[in-house]
Amino acid sequence: MNCRHCNATLDKVVIDLGHQPPSNAYLSAAQVEEPEVHAPLKLFVCDRCWLVQLPAHHSADQLFTADYAYFSSVSTTWVEHARRYVAAMTERFDLNADSLVVEIASNDGYLLQFVSAAGIACLGIEPTASTAAAARAKGIESLELFFGADVGQQLATERRPADLIAANNVLAHVPDINDFVAGFRALLAPEGVATFEFPHLMRLIDGGQFDTIYHEHYSYLSLHTVRTIFAAQGLRVFDVEEVPTHGGSLRVFACRDEARLHMETPRVAELLSREREAGVQTLAYYADLKTRAERVKLDLLAFLIEQKRAGHTVAAYGAAAKGNTLLNYAGVRPDLLAFVCDAAPSKQGRFLPGSHIPILPPEALADRRPDFVLILPWNINAEVVATQAHIRDWGGHFVVAVPRLEIA
Repeated sequence: MNCRHCNATLDKVVIDLGHQPPSNAYLSAAQVEEPEVHAPLKLFVCDRCWLVQLPAHHSADQLFTADYAYFSSVSTTWVEHARRYVAAMTERFDLNADSLVVEIASNDGYLLQFVSAAGIACLGIEPTASTAAAARAKGIESLELFFGADVGQQLATERRPADLIAANNVLAHVPDINDFVAGFRALLAPEGVATFEFPHLMRLIDGGQFDTIYHEHYSYLSLHTVRTIFAAQGLRVFDVEEVPTHGGSLRVFACRDEARLHMETPRVAELLSREREAGVQTLAYYADLKTRAERVKLDLLAFLIEQKRAGHTVAAYGAAAKGNTLLNYAGVRPDLLAFVCDAAPSKQGRFLPGSHIPILPPEALADRRPDFVLILPWNINAEVVATQAHIRDWGGHFVVAVPRLEIA
């Protein structure tokens, strides 16, 4: 196996989470009775360019299918994050009716709806038919394509170059990261800006967030490695912001390397320095993740077994990909976790991959009154506690397992 950026040999293992199914491959009742594809979930670090990565056991079109079940608009906090982003970028880069904003992996139009409402021309690139259809229902033009160099050049030629390209939580999701990044240079206007949001590798390692590792996340990114990859494709990083989403993310600002308007801010050098001091470019930095993951697994299993023996019911909230990594790594099945509730209609009535735990609508919590509710998407813990506060009416408790087991 070779690094997807620099082609160096990959032989340094960060953590092995066993063989697991794709985390967003939710199952119908009929599919539960059929064989299920599992692949190694083994994370490597390249000691040449320091890209942390999973081998591409699944192609992108196998993971991001026509019936893709993740809809961004389900999370109100994420939609509000998108609204604030659009307002900030519109002001900072003087976007107006003459501008063009393109979003890569535009999902259900959760972000571009605010661009459109501001009277700015916009276009979504979204390969999954289910979410693209939802975006079109909002009036957002959406092309069902996987983005790369050829698509970027085609759009720039047939449409026009983009003044702003947004790419939220997609840079980590592409198997050919070099071709993907090349598409941004091809599509950007001479002084255009591309922004990329992705979970910060330092937050994953420092916070023990091993459950954010799953097959759809091919790459795990530091600013150091992102800047290296971008430079190889003619893009220059000129600013970076740390944002709280997804357990701690980076928003990286990039332009064509010959652009003149965008000077590098001190934040770039400051964060690069912090990454170096933390040890991101050393193998020792990654050595402890396995031990921390095992501790979480054992604590979760001990808790679930204890409640089972006590005659208590434990359910979960949020049929999230990170939850599937956790449950499959720990070997949790419906005998220990009765059901999971999720607000997305696209997931309700289906089953979690691997564990085969049934997914029910949130109303099932009030109907079944579990003693404990395990919040799987811990990054929106506050949102779940606020919207599901009624579980306390019958003496129920909320639980999170990552980075450590906590009961509230």
